[in-house]
Parts: sequence; C-alpha cells; structure tokens
Amino acid sequence: MGDQGLILNISEAPVKGNKKFQKAQQPRGKWQNRKALKRKSQQSSEAPLSKRPAPPSKQAVPPAKGPTPPSKGPAPPSKRPAPPFKGPVPPSKRPAPPPKGPVPPSKRPAPPASSEIHGNNKSSKNPKADPSPKKGPAGRNEERPKGRPAVKTSSLFKNNPELPDIERSEVKQVQEKVFSSDSFSELGLHPHLVATLTNVLEMSRMTSVQKMTIPALLSGRDALVRSQTGSGKTLAYGVPLVQGLQGVAPKIQRSDGPYALILVPTRELALQTFTTIQKLLKPFMWIVPGVLMGGEKRKSEKARLRKGINILISTPGRLVDHIKSTKSIHFTHIRWLIVDEADRILDLGFEKDLTTILNALNSQSERRQNVLLSATLTQGVTRLADISLQNPLTVTVAEDSGNGSRSEQEAADTSGFAMPEKLHQHTVVVPSKLKLVTLSAFILGKWKSDPKPKMIVFFPSCELVEFHHMLLRHVLPLPSPPKDQAVFLRLHGNMEQEERTEVFQQFTVARAGILLCTDVAARGLDLPQVTWIVQYNAPASAAEYIHRVGRTARLDARGSSLLILIPSEAEYIQTLVNHKISVSEMKMEEILSNLLQQDFLIIKRGKHQRAETPDPQAVRERATVLQTKFEDYVHASAEASLSAKNALQSYIRSYATYPKNLKHIFHIRSLHLGHVAKSFGLRDAPQNLSHQLGGNSKKQKAMKPKR
Repeated sequence: MGDQGLILNISEAPVKGNKKFQKAQQPRGKWQNRKALKRKSQQSSEAPLSKRPAPPSKQAVPPAKGPTPPSKGPAPPSKRPAPPFKGPVPPSKRPAPPPKGPVPPSKRPAPPASSEIHGNNKSSKNPKADPSPKKGPAGRNEERPKGRPAVKTSSLFKNNPELPDIERSEVKQVQEKVFSSDSFSELGLHPHLVATLTNVLEMSRMTSVQKMTIPALLSGRDALVRSQTGSGKTLAYGVPLVQGLQGVAPKIQRSDGPYALILVPTRELALQTFTTIQKLLKPFMWIVPGVLMGGEKRKSEKARLRKGINILISTPGRLVDHIKSTKSIHFTHIRWLIVDEADRILDLGFEKDLTTILNALNSQSERRQNVLLSATLTQGVTRLADISLQNPLTVTVAEDSGNGSRSEQEAADTSGFAMPEKLHQHTVVVPSKLKLVTLSAFILGKWKSDPKPKMIVFFPSCELVEFHHMLLRHVLPLPSPPKDQAVFLRLHGNMEQEERTEVFQQFTVARAGILLCTDVAARGLDLPQVTWIVQYNAPASAAEYIHRVGRTARLDARGSSLLILIPSEAEYIQTLVNHKISVSEMKMEEILSNLLQQDFLIIKRGKHQRAETPDPQAVRERATVLQTKFEDYVHASAEASLSAKNALQSYIRSYATYPKNLKHIFHIRSLHLGHVAKSFGLRDAPQNLSHQLGGNSKKQKAMKPKR
C-alpha cells in the first residue's frame, strides 16, 4: 500500500451538510506524508464545500472523483500534467464504490455548481462563500436612508459631547441714544468748518456724545469721555480741536511744531484718525497734520518732523522712540493732549510709554487741555485720568449712568456696557470638530444671499488668521468679486505695514467682503457698512467683546454679530449676561443647512437612487463632504500641513492666556485635542501637542500668541 500513493475513499465518507469528509485510513511512509502535506491545500475534499477556496480556472470541480489508480508514487505537483477539463461526471458514469458501507448515489448530495465554487452566485445562503457586498439592511450604513450612497459621517457627527440648551436671560441692556436733535450750526463754529462737516463728512446732526463733549471742550475743560464704540468720539474731540487751532493768532506756522498730540493704540486707527483730521482741516490749509507709527521708515518720519507737524497723531511706542532718538521733535507749543481708546492703550502694555510721554510734555509745556476717551472705563483708565486730568468733566451717555463723576467701583469693568440699539447679537454652540465646517457654512450662506455681506471674522492670533485665510479662499468656491467687493482679506500684527495699510483701505471702500483679522481691527476703526461680526473664539473679557461687535451697527446703522462656542464654553454666555449683554441662540443645524444650496458639495448618485432630500442626514453628508475637502487640502502639501499644525499650537497657547476669572470655562485640559485638530483639517492630533497641556503657567504666558 505504501507504493500506491494517497487514496481517498469518497464512498465511505459520511457526506452530510458541512461536515468534513473522512480520510481513508491508509498507512503511509515518511516520503508520502511529506508529499501529502504539500498536496493538502489541493485536496478540496478534505474541507467542507462551503469553506473550500476557489480552485484554478482550468478545473471547475474538485479533482477527487473516486479511487486513484495505483501508481509508483505521486508526482511532484510542479511536474504533474493538468488533467483535461471534462466537466462534472454524472453519478451514473461514476465507478462503483467499494463494497464496505457504500452510500448510494441517489442519497449523495449533489456537488455544487461551478459558479458556487467560484463564489459568483449572489443568492448563496452561505455568507463565507459570497464575497460580494449585500444589498440587505445589514450591509448598509444605519444612518443612510434607502437609495442613498454611503457617505461616512461617524468621524464628524459621532462621539461629540452633548450640546447644552441655552436659555436667553431677560437682560435690560444699557442703551445709548446715538443721535441728538441738535445740529453743528448751533455751536457757533467757523462757517467753513460747519460746511465741511455737512458736505464732506455728511454730518448735519450731532451724536449724543458730541452734543455733550464739544461744548465742554470748547470751554477749555479737561474731559473723561465714555461712550459706546461707533458713536462719533473722533469728531467729539476733532471739531473743538480744529475750531481752537484755526483761531490762534498769529496764524500757526508749520515750523512751530506740534500744537496737539493725539495718541492711539494701533496703526490702523492712527491712519483713520489722520484721514478724519485731514478732512476737517480742508478749509484751513496752514495747519499741517502728520502721523507717526510703527512699520514706517524712521528717516522719512524724522524729515517730516524737521519740516513741522502741527497736529501729531502717533502710536505710543513710535513716539517714545522719536523722543529718545530724534532731536528735532519738541513740545513747546503743545496745547492739546488727546488719548483715544485709552483702555486699549493700557491693555497693550503702553503704560510706561505713556509715563515717558507725559514727563516729556510736562517738562516743555506749562498748560494744556487733556482729553481721555474710551468705550469702557477700567480701573487703569481711572488711574491714568487721576495723573493726567485736572478737574475733568466726566461724560457718560448711557441711559442708566446719568451725568457727572463716577466712583472707581462704578467705573470698573464689572459695570454694564452701552450697546448700539440696532445691534442683533447671536451665539451658536458647536462641537470642536464642527467649528470649521460651521464657520464655512455661515460664510457660504451669507455670501449666497443678496445683498452680499461685509463681514469681519475675529481670531485670537496671527497664525490662525493666516491658516484660515489660506484654507477658506482655496476650498470655498466663492466667485471672483467685482471691483467694489473683496472675498477674503486678512489683517494682523505680523504683516508689513505697507500691506496692512493696503488691506485696511481696500476693505474700507469695499461694498462687500470678508476680513479675517485679530484684535488689531477691534478698536476704534470705522469700517463703513459692516453687516456681520463673527467671533471664532470667545474674547478674554466683556470689554473686548464690546469692541469687536462695535465694528458694526455704527452711527445708528443696523448690524449683527455671531459668537461661536464649544460645549465646554457655554457658561461664557452667563458672563456676558452679568455685564448686561444679551445674546440669542442660533442653532448649528440651521447654519449647516446652508450647505444644501452649494453645488460644489452635491453628492453623485446612481440612476436608480432617489434624489437628495433636505433632511438632517443630507445636511450631515454635505458637511462631511466639505470637511473631507478641507482635510484633503491640508494633507496635500507639506506647507499646508505645517500651517495647520502651527495654527493648532497657537490656538492652544491662546487658550492658556485666558484670565483667572475665566479659567473654569476656558481650560486647556477641557479640550479634546483630536476633536480640535479636526477643526484645523488635520485627521489626527500631532503627537507633540500633548506637552502643552502640562506646561507651567509662566511658560504659557511667555508663549502668548501675537495679535
């Protein structure tokens, strides 16, 4: 028997269901056992039909059909000739089985058809023998209605924290009447100045703060002015300043140097103030205004100072630089000192520079008129007023404030803020993973509407502005605008001054556009016709919130704002309520539904599949498609990926700079880094981010992002 090779007795094997065929008990030699192991994978009769691998294409049925004739030994598989294909052998033509326990052919189960062996029969009841996808419910996405192609949504809409319910508190906001019934002609101003206000600046009636401030300043008194942003504070001091200087006798000469010094916190506000003063001086050409600010060439500024500047507008840092290094600058003729946005100047750390400037003025001028202006009165502003103002008149226009002096406690940051009457404030709470998609859906929805918006989006750092400017303008297919529109512009402190000036001027004259910026655009800037303010991250204080939303609804115009929060930050709304700021909730689903109107997010469907319906699942599918486009762009190049990682790191650093009184709301340990990374188009959080969660507070303060 050892020389007859391997013999399988099929007739003795109990062929029932999926049980294995029994091998004939035949003695084997060592060589035969080794060969049998090599041939084991080819003997399909040793495994159930349902688990058999598909045989080679030349062989449609298992090779074992009956007893193998005796031979000298099995040939190696590589030298064995392939048997000719003859198709299945009918039971009637099969050789008779051995006499021991034969199984009649009539009771033997029919062998599977060729298509079943190869797994081509989709109706097979055996799932392991049918590798093709099923059409039944088990093989379909549970969230996908019938007839809709599979779009994975689990990574974006699952495993998110529950969104809290936001209840709008009944808050009586501090209101401020913007315009009065009085006109500039009633103030006894120079006729040319009144004509300039009417014809050039198109201002005939005074605002409330102008009505209260201009007469006081014309009388020569110091003043501390508190009024809502966008209420016309620049003209409140600009009109009496020009009225006073045009009447100086003998006439002011350019070579006399500065008669008035106006300090502002940012370069953009310096340019804006310079433009306004320049318009007021049109009838009085002998009075020369000038501006000093960082980013400009010192050499050209020194040349202008030598020629003479009568109304000097400057940022504190650059003025101190010239006081220390420029011999031609002097203040012997100074009659006015005006500190605009005083609270912001102190917030930016210019307190020492202000001290240096005040010392220089005190040493060279005996008497001058001092004016401090701010939308908020903080304790720092109150201290500055104590050392720089003499018997000041405190001007507050808010309805619940009244006139006259206020105590330090009342002037503290915990008081209510005057809000524009026609400003509509909203907030939306979204999971971290959906922040980017929600912002994009909001922009797309507003840009689709007619008329198109003029929108400002605030971010906490320069890196976030750069990243989102790159990402949104490449992924969102907003059409090329006409000359009076600008789709995406950016503005932050790391830009060259020439570029900052160009962007500021371009957005100022644009009828519609989207400006991505840091807080450099949050103070004092008068950007006409801004319709929406979006805050992508919550500001560090209610005062910053006021200044941001104050870029819209200016001078009694209409405007709206949107604050985007994640679930762990929802308590911030109560902080705003404590400052008498009332916001209404906007639902995330409402914003995301704008994606249904975007053709570039249409999902291709088959001929026999139902058309898309505006249901929540369709919105989720569109959101997932948009998120995929963001991720594909971020991971398509090393530059985009690096920008996303830098922006993510900057976001975490900015999170560590929230003040102590807000740490219970904004704490970096409450962030899910994987979810946050998703909002930057990253599929996974970079490994080097985890150390930032455990850094000490001193190091985190030193890493405060630049704005």
